[in-house]
Amino acid sequence: MPKEALPTQQFIEIEAIQNDAVILKNGGLRKILMVSGVNFDLKSEEEQQLIIYAYQGFLNSLNFSLQQFIHSRKLNIENYLNKLEQVQNKETNELLKNQIGEYREFIKSLISENAIMNKTFFVVVPYDPIQISEAAAGAAATAICPETPNFSWSSLTKSESSKTFIPSIAFITSSLTAIFCSS
Repeated sequence: MPKEALPTQQFIEIEAIQNDAVILKNGGLRKILMVSGVNFDLKSEEEQQLIIYAYQGFLNSLNFSLQQFIHSRKLNIENYLNKLEQVQNKETNELLKNQIGEYREFIKSLISENAIMNKTFFVVVPYDPIQISEAAAGAAATAICPETPNFSWSSLTKSESSKTFIPSIAFITSSLTAIFCSS
């Protein structure tokens, strides 16, 4: 008896897409930004060095990871060639008609030797929250403010689960200090 195939959605880690953000099943978020590229080869050596140093400085200033994604797709320019042929056939000036024909032949020879590619550049900015269990949060609260006994995670969140997502340790520390150590 053959096994029933599992639905593809079971293997995809995406739960939803809301407000232009991808929400993952583990609670993480991904923001995907389309960015423009720079034709690096057309820049002078000095400009190339400036771009490299600026990009290096940008990457070094980040305190989180980035994913860079380049989507390359071979362009089908048959419609463009057909349109050129139509323009050539309608042209009354023989000189222009000849130039359009030569241009069409040049484009045909160019694409026969080299694929014409369209590249789209994306940057994926991740957010993977830290999971804090109730016991760990209680220990953190006691360490930050020892005079606070009987810590209850439910006092911080209405979440029914024993875990919740908190963006950073600094946020946890400042939140717990504000809640438990305020006079």
